[in-house]
Amino acid sequence: MSGLDKMKSRILEEADHSAKEIIDKANAEAEAVIKAAEEEARAEAEKISSKAERDAADYAKRVASSMDMRRKQAHLAAKQEVISHVLKSAYDTVMNLEVKEYFDMLEKLLERYVLPEEGEICFSAKDLGRMPEGFSGKVKTIAANKGGSLTLSDEARDIDGGFLLVYGGIEENCTIKAVFDAKREELSDQVNRLLFG
Repeated sequence: MSGLDKMKSRILEEADHSAKEIIDKANAEAEAVIKAAEEEARAEAEKISSKAERDAADYAKRVASSMDMRRKQAHLAAKQEVISHVLKSAYDTVMNLEVKEYFDMLEKLLERYVLPEEGEICFSAKDLGRMPEGFSGKVKTIAANKGGSLTLSDEARDIDGGFLLVYGGIEENCTIKAVFDAKREELSDQVNRLLFG
């Protein structure tokens, strides 16, 4: 199992644990509210006539329905919180990859976004400082394979990680944050399926 797989596994285990705690708490709160509503409905029913008893039963049904809706909303909010936590953890994991794994990932990202044009690739100061020897050659090869060319900019950009591609003054944002933001809905759906079936 690679380090990345171990990290993913650990993140999923942590997310499972967090999700269970949040869902258990939401269930306990929902049950307490439902119990209180049921007790209130019983007290009403004892004080009033048969018509009032029917009204109380109808009221209890409405309260139960409302509590069920609140419980569902609490579950949904808990799920969304867990999914956000998992995505943040995944982002942090990517940002803290070992140098080789990180730049291997950037190569794959570049293969996806490079255009068959002449352009420039820009990195953060951190990435420029830790860039492996020979990486700029790989960048040129990837660009050439797509029918273009890229020059490595010496000027550091204020980005979190990843890179910017500049073609004729137009920037293609390929930062890690931009990629996560662009794929957020798809990633959220995947995390939801993994954690909650």
